[in-house]
Formats: sequence, structure tokens, C-alpha cells
Amino acid sequence: MNSGLTLLQPYPFERLAKLLRNSKPALDPVIPLTMGEPQHPAPDGALELLKEHAELVAKYPATQGRAQLRAAIARWLEKRFVLPSIDPEHHVLPLNGTREGLFALAQAVVSTRQAGGVICPNPFYQIYEGAALLAGSQPLLLNCDEHNGFLPDIDLVTPAQWQNCQLVYLCTPGNPGGAVMSSRQLQRLIALAHEHNFLIASDECYSEIYPDEAAPPTGLLEAAAAMGNTEFRHCLCFHSLSKRSNLPGLRSGFVAGDPEWIAHFRRYRTYHGCAMPLHHQIASEWAWADEEHVAANRARYRQKFEAVTPILSAVLPTPKPDAGFYLWPQTPVDDEHFTQTIYERAGVSLLPGSYLARETTTGNPGAKRVRIALVAELSQCVEAAERIADCLRRGW
Repeated sequence: MNSGLTLLQPYPFERLAKLLRNSKPALDPVIPLTMGEPQHPAPDGALELLKEHAELVAKYPATQGRAQLRAAIARWLEKRFVLPSIDPEHHVLPLNGTREGLFALAQAVVSTRQAGGVICPNPFYQIYEGAALLAGSQPLLLNCDEHNGFLPDIDLVTPAQWQNCQLVYLCTPGNPGGAVMSSRQLQRLIALAHEHNFLIASDECYSEIYPDEAAPPTGLLEAAAAMGNTEFRHCLCFHSLSKRSNLPGLRSGFVAGDPEWIAHFRRYRTYHGCAMPLHHQIASEWAWADEEHVAANRARYRQKFEAVTPILSAVLPTPKPDAGFYLWPQTPVDDEHFTQTIYERAGVSLLPGSYLARETTTGNPGAKRVRIALVAELSQCVEAAERIADCLRRGW
């Protein structure tokens, strides 16, 4: 048996279910703000194409995906991140969602069974940790807290640790803090990757949900091109239609960047057996080419932030995220106790911040915080915020 299996920890939602197993909410219905699963309707254009081409389930898809899909992704990347040129043949590989690709990448990249071969933020998307453990590496965690703007502080990594590193996971905009790495910060990391020969995997699945239409988040490939690295050496970015287009069940995303690693990863995935169904690819081509539904989706999230944040900020320290659809407020008591009490008294389910992070020598950076996913409809999000505020005003 792979020894990494014994090191895998329960998923946050398993832990939440156990925490609330014997709790009974005073208010009904319960408003769930735990999982980052978009609740906005899927775009009609994608749904119509799925129905129209459903008969293609009778055909095997290729690992590399349709040329039309790779071309649509390349055009989107060039336009969105103002890139000089993306080669659909060598820079792009479709994925069955970013989760599958982010996990599989570590299995293809990590070659030594030693601690610190993988570096990732803390808190984190648990796939990063699981991918490292099953690749035989105990990840080196970089705490992301309010003192460093909820971003990983790469200055804390020693030259010896960089030399030992093979893969760095980033999440920008971050989950759960919503912080965005600047071009300067990304370029410093790219320079380190060139110096120490490691690969950067930038999870950018929240990049299309942001407050200012004139200031979209910077991407890894954008930062690379700006420093003259137009072949994106040591750089891979991951994007998805789940959040951008409200299509989490389509399981459609892509990885793009370093052509050498795209080729290696394509070979790995040929054996791994993960190819996107053809009718999903056709629907994805439409989704990557259409920005109207994305702008409308972004506007709905903006409306929720504008309505909910003032309500919660009046009773909890609630920093405004740079992007994404999460709030990451500080709690007055232990985050598990807070979550359980809010569930019982207010009928709102939240996710304890400590479940998204791990203990380190300087503590758990998710402790005394909760993640609030503003994925429900506006009226539900506002009601949930009002319930939480009312509960806190009545006294703890």
C-alpha cells in the first residue's frame, strides 16, 4: 500500500459533519455557506451544446483534447492576460477540472521521497497536501495570515529548502483569504524557480471573480511574459470553468505554460486515462469564448459582497478579499465552537478555518477564523449575515 494513504487527513467537510452531528439548528431552513460550489445558474449556451452533442459519448476522446478547444483556451489566455502568443499545440492541455490536474501533477513531477519536495500555502486546498503525500513528500507549509496579507511569505524559505524543492503550489486569488499575488511577487518566485530548478503550479480558478472590472488579478503566465519569459519556463497555470461559468459538474479546466512540462504531463495523463468527454469539450469551447455570462456572474458576486460585508463587519473583523467569493472573518472564540454555535442558534453552516490549515511551529493560521462562501442567492446570503449578526449582538 502507498504509505501516503495513511497520512491523508479527513476532508474539511467530513470534519464539519462530525462536528455538527448532534447539533440541532434553532432556525429553519439552514443556510449552507460552507462549500465553494457555485449556485448561480449555468449558462444556456453551454447547456444547449451539451444536449446537441450528447451522442458523442459513443466516441473516445483524446488526452490532448480537440484542437478547437485548445485554440479557444489559447485565445482566452492571450486576451485575458495580454500575452504575446500561446501555442495551442504546445502550451495548453485540457483537464477534467483543475482538481484532477493539480493532484496528478505532483505524481508526475516529484521524484524524490523526501520532505519539502513540495511547497504550498497554509491554509490550502487540501488537494495540494494529498498530492504531495501520495507522491512521497511531506509538504513544506508557508503560513498565510493577516501579518503577510494572507499570502505565502517566500522569504521564509531558505536556499537549502529551495534547492530541495521540486514543485510549488500557489493559489492566487487565494482560498480562503482571497489575496492576489502581485506581478512583482510572482516574478520573484519565477526567478527562484529558474535558479533552483523547480516547477510552479499556480491555481487560478478564482481569477475571474473580482470587484473592479478595470483591475483583474494578475496571472503567473502574465508575470512570466512581462519579465521576458515568453516560453513560460518553470511556470504552469491552472484554470477552470467551475467558478468562472458556474459549471462545476462539467469538470472542465486546463493547464497551460511550460511546453516541456506540458509534454511530460500529457504523456503521464495518457496512461492516467483522464480525457474530457467530447461534448464537454464543445460546450467548453463556447464557455471560454464568451465573456458576457462571466461579467454577469461577476456582477452578482459583487452585489453580494456589497450587501453582506457591512452586516458582518459590524460584528466581526471581516477583511475585504482581493478576489474570489469567500469571506474570511476572525471569530471571537475558537472557530469550531463558533461554527457549532452559529449553526445551532442561527441556522447557518460555516467552515472552521482551522480545518483548512495545519498546525505549524507558529500555530494554525486558520484558527479563530471561518470561511464563508457567498455562493447562495443574494437573499439567502443577506439573511445568513443578518442571522449571524443578530446572534452575536445577543451576546456570546
